[in-house]
Amino acid sequence: MINRERRNLGLPQVNHKRIYRIMKTHSLLLQRHTGRPTRTHDGQVITRQSNMRWYSDTLSLKCWNGEKVEIAFALDTCDREVMSWIATSLAITGEMIRNLIAESVEKRFGSVLKLPKPVQWLSDNGGPYIAYDTRVFAESIGFIVCNTPA
Repeated sequence: MINRERRNLGLPQVNHKRIYRIMKTHSLLLQRHTGRPTRTHDGQVITRQSNMRWYSDTLSLKCWNGEKVEIAFALDTCDREVMSWIATSLAITGEMIRNLIAESVEKRFGSVLKLPKPVQWLSDNGGPYIAYDTRVFAESIGFIVCNTPA
């Protein structure tokens, strides 16, 4: 629009990259549309008491020999204690995550079928975490399943 107006007035045009850079500096650009709904993480992960929110995530390590090791862990967001973890040279599956959940519950509360109070189970949107069987299993024990945005 600026260049159109300048052209009508007989003035030289301004470089479009310069206009973009100035607009970006002054936060005048629109948010890019990706087609996905935006979900912001506006809460805090850490808690002030144990057994209120547990967090789980996966990571992979590349070994010197070129093999890859996949690791999943569960920790309490208050004391940051790793309650349970698994490692495999294969991909982490939903069944492995369900075993991780069960081991974490056993470590904290012993052999129980239901948590004494609801606990949030926080994870990302990875396939093993959002799998139907994993969500149903976690909810049946007494977890409130929460997923962070990507």
